[in-house]
Amino acid sequence: MESDLPFSARAQRLITVGLCAVFVLVWLLDLSRLVYKPVLTDSTTVWLTTLGSGPLAVAALLRTDRRPSLAWRAGIAAVLSLALTVWAPSIPYRQGTAQWGTLESLGLLVLITYTVLRVARPSAAFGLGAALGVSVIVQPLRVGDDPRTLGSCFVLLICVVAFTSLGAYLRLQHARRARTIVEVRHGERLELARDLHDFVAHHITGMIVQANAALAVHETAPEKVEPILRNIARSGSETLSSMRRLVHVLREEERAGLRPGELFTELGRLVSDFSATATATASEAVRREAGEARLDVSAAARTAPLTPEVETSVHRVVQETLTNVRRHAPGTDARVRLDADHEWLRVTTVNTAPVRRGSPPAGGRGGFGLVGLRERVEALDGKLDAGPEPGGGWRTTASFPLN
Repeated sequence: MESDLPFSARAQRLITVGLCAVFVLVWLLDLSRLVYKPVLTDSTTVWLTTLGSGPLAVAALLRTDRRPSLAWRAGIAAVLSLALTVWAPSIPYRQGTAQWGTLESLGLLVLITYTVLRVARPSAAFGLGAALGVSVIVQPLRVGDDPRTLGSCFVLLICVVAFTSLGAYLRLQHARRARTIVEVRHGERLELARDLHDFVAHHITGMIVQANAALAVHETAPEKVEPILRNIARSGSETLSSMRRLVHVLREEERAGLRPGELFTELGRLVSDFSATATATASEAVRREAGEARLDVSAAARTAPLTPEVETSVHRVVQETLTNVRRHAPGTDARVRLDADHEWLRVTTVNTAPVRRGSPPAGGRGGFGLVGLRERVEALDGKLDAGPEPGGGWRTTASFPLN
């Protein structure tokens, strides 16, 4: 029973296991009711309707990502349950009255929540939920003239309202989360576009300066014109590469950004700021609480040809990951490493296990901290991986193509 519930994967597994355990216990309750208080007919009809309808209702919850779709399952379940309610009172009984399975009621109630939550069209979701609700509410009519029928219908009505409200609440939370993810990705793309705007302006300014220099020396020193033209051509190529990524940008605010060629200096400043509270004069207790960071840059990474957009994205990745370490794993040590080969530049941030509990790692348990970073990295044809380390730490690795 997979779902889009706004919980971590572990929480969803626990919910699934818990529901399965509850379903089994309720089915055993139905079985015991028939064994110790038998309601007999000349056939096995009551056994089938009491013990068989429940597992069928629960089966509609299994693998809802496969055919038939959840909408079809909900509609079929509602129709079959209503048909059983109409048919059951017509069965001739030797003693007692008809029964309905508690597991069937519970399975249909959970199916209402899933239907309201997961069916795409709101009108279809709530229409099917209403049909399922009616099929649940009228189940006590199967027992005929029992005076408790009206009370049982009222209790089931309250249950239907509760499970429908739960599905509507989870649907609202899921919609809010989806909108937040879209906004985070859109904001990160605009942030990258602003950075590219700065770099394009930088390159064009350099090209104009070099073109003016070529005009000034082409008569007195013509041999110097060719190198200048080559530099202009190279700058133009870099500008065109950046312009391909710069789409629909409106510069809304002025801000200080990373300038080309300052990447490693700025990374060193970020690492130093992270470790600022753990100075040589601080006590050992303060040093353990503050945590320290270390920057390792391989020779291949220092000499790798980096485009301006890759430089600013590397800076953003390190800035965001160190912020997440300070926020979600207080008191830990962090290591930032840049390495490169012929195809990829890899930026890895690893922190040790926290000395005290913080909030869940960003992006690891349903947060949005890494959503924007992943959008930025993938916009440059890179990839971002994040996950726990053995021993309780956390690793984030961003890979950027060099070609």
